[in-house]
Amino acid sequence: MENATENEGPKRRLIFTYGTLKRGFPNHNLTKDLIDNNDAVFLGNYSTQFSFPLIIGPYGVPYLINLPGSGRRVRGEVYAVSDRGLIRLDELEDTAVGHYDRLPVLVVSNDGDTVGIAAECYFAGRGVWEGLWRGKDGEELAEYTTREALKYVRKDQRSKRLARI
Repeated sequence: MENATENEGPKRRLIFTYGTLKRGFPNHNLTKDLIDNNDAVFLGNYSTQFSFPLIIGPYGVPYLINLPGSGRRVRGEVYAVSDRGLIRLDELEDTAVGHYDRLPVLVVSNDGDTVGIAAECYFAGRGVWEGLWRGKDGEELAEYTTREALKYVRKDQRSKRLARI
């Protein structure tokens, strides 16, 4: 990550995306809007350095569970995001209510040029992942693909009766 000074623009944090925020997926419109407004820059395709469970929950929502050493190394994308962009991502991911937690993760580039870059990622919140983990009946994925995205239901189309897991 570049060290931004006041003359170079806003300081940015590296965010690893593994699900609906990736290019070509249901919430990428937010990522694209951040890019268009200079609040994010696509840096490339990366994978987690260590394995984590990636599972699909209710409404086809992908969740990365913060259990290092379980699951698989997960493929995704890394973006450099401004503080203003992080506010919008945190809002989408419902971090204020603990649906997801933005936590540190080490990633490596898929082209093999980098090792162990510090980034942040939206992991399932503790109350969310514990419920998902106990009821887990699907496979742990290495990548969220178009196959899984077909099952995704946007937040505004979900039942108002959805209780937090």
